[in-house]
Amino acid sequence: MIFARTPHAFTLAAVLAGMAAAPAMARAQAECLGEPSATRLHIVVQGVRSSDGVITSTLYGDDPHKFLKSGGDLKVWRYPAKAGSTEQCVYLPGPGNYAVAVYHDAKRAYRFVQGTFGMPTQDYGFSRNARLFFGPPSLSNARFPAAEGDTTVVIRLRYP
Repeated sequence: MIFARTPHAFTLAAVLAGMAAAPAMARAQAECLGEPSATRLHIVVQGVRSSDGVITSTLYGDDPHKFLKSGGDLKVWRYPAKAGSTEQCVYLPGPGNYAVAVYHDAKRAYRFVQGTFGMPTQDYGFSRNARLFFGPPSLSNARFPAAEGDTTVVIRLRYP
C-alpha cells in the first residue's frame, strides 16, 4: 500500500500507530495492581528461597505513628512467590514518601507469624533494607520517596 501525503493518509497512519501502542499500554496497566494512577511502584523481592506460597507486601504512608501498626497500612498485596526473585508492580495513591514491609508466606497463613519475643518466623524485609535492631525498624529507616512515574524498591529478604 502506498500512502499519499494527504490529510487522510496522516490520519490513517496516526490511527494505525495508536492501535499498535494500545495493547502495550493496556498490558502495562494490567501488570500493575491497584487503582491506576500516574505513580507506580515496582517491588523487587530478592532472596526468595522457594516458590511456595505468596509474597505479602504492605504499603505504609509517611506517618510514623501508623508504621507497622494494625490498621496503619495503606494497602496490602499478595502475589505468587517465585524462587530467587519475585517482582510486583503496584499503583501508589500519588507522589510522596512511603515504606514497604514484605514477608514470604510460604504456608499461606495470610498473616505475619511471630515467635518468642516477637521475632519473625517467616522470611521478611523492608524497603531500604532496614534491619531489626532490638525491635522493628523505624519509618525513617524504611522510608523512600516516590515521584510521579515509576519508582523501584529492591528488598532483600532476611531469615529468622
